Amino acid sequence: MKRFVLFCARALVIVIASLAALFVYFVYTPAPELPPLSGQLSSDSIDVAGTQRSYTRYVPAQLRKGAALVLVLHGSGEGAGQMRRETGYAFERLADRHGFAVVYPNALEGLWNACSIVGAVGAHGRAADDVAFLTQLVDRLAAQLPIDANRVFATGSSRGGSMVLRLALEAPSRFRAVAAVSASVPTPDNFQCTPGAQGTSSVMIMNGTQDPLMPFEGGEVSLFGLLYRNGTVRSSRDSGQYFADLNHLIGAPEIQQTPLADGVRVEQLRWPGAGRIEVELVAVHGAGHGMPQPYRRRPRLLGPSPTVPNGPELIWVFFERQH
Repeated sequence: MKRFVLFCARALVIVIASLAALFVYFVYTPAPELPPLSGQLSSDSIDVAGTQRSYTRYVPAQLRKGAALVLVLHGSGEGAGQMRRETGYAFERLADRHGFAVVYPNALEGLWNACSIVGAVGAHGRAADDVAFLTQLVDRLAAQLPIDANRVFATGSSRGGSMVLRLALEAPSRFRAVAAVSASVPTPDNFQCTPGAQGTSSVMIMNGTQDPLMPFEGGEVSLFGLLYRNGTVRSSRDSGQYFADLNHLIGAPEIQQTPLADGVRVEQLRWPGAGRIEVELVAVHGAGHGMPQPYRRRPRLLGPSPTVPNGPELIWVFFERQH
């Protein structure tokens, strides 16, 4: 009996050690080092229809009149702090270099009410009006900071990316352009948004071809068919074409191929517009789920995590050319 108990104890230790090793290998990733930054970080909240909604903002030391404002939206189950670390503080680095303000809003219970029907978020027995929250947040910051209301942009990753696509559809007059990472447009049977009659904001979609959660070629959003099931989406190419069609951008997209390090290749498809609107798909061949950047490796569970391209820089270049 004593030998059996000892055997079971050893087996349990081995199982626990194996699980810990698997967790470290597939899930754990060290936090990036906080870079020296010029500005101030602060947190606050705003009342939206009786609900307190929170956010964190970063204002660089050199914020001149007419500066841009960039909203950065986190993924499911996360928050402002996680998004800052996930991106390696890249948007704050860029804010210091280019003189724009950054705000990281927090979703209710970590989940945005984006365009997909499956996984639609409820809070206090009703759907969260995240469009109202984000537009009211922009109004507040426009009153507090010397930003240009015509230079307001939004980006996000995963569910945050899906939410900025909703902003492009339902609040194009408030957001000059959006950039969605690891996100695609839901299929018609899984779609709950209401596109405006006058077109959308300029839209960038940046997706990895080896994303195990958001299928690049379209299909069901899930992790290994078991976790985080969120209905079906169009392919990345069809998602870009969806926004091009809404904005009456006629013709095939312009295509540019850029080989990078470690076998990674960036394919950019651009639907240019004669006016102020453009659509761009950035297909990162050899990348998984999440925003590619050089400051932090993403969990292996989410697919390959190349350090190139610098996603936040590509996003800012896209935003900066929207005049």
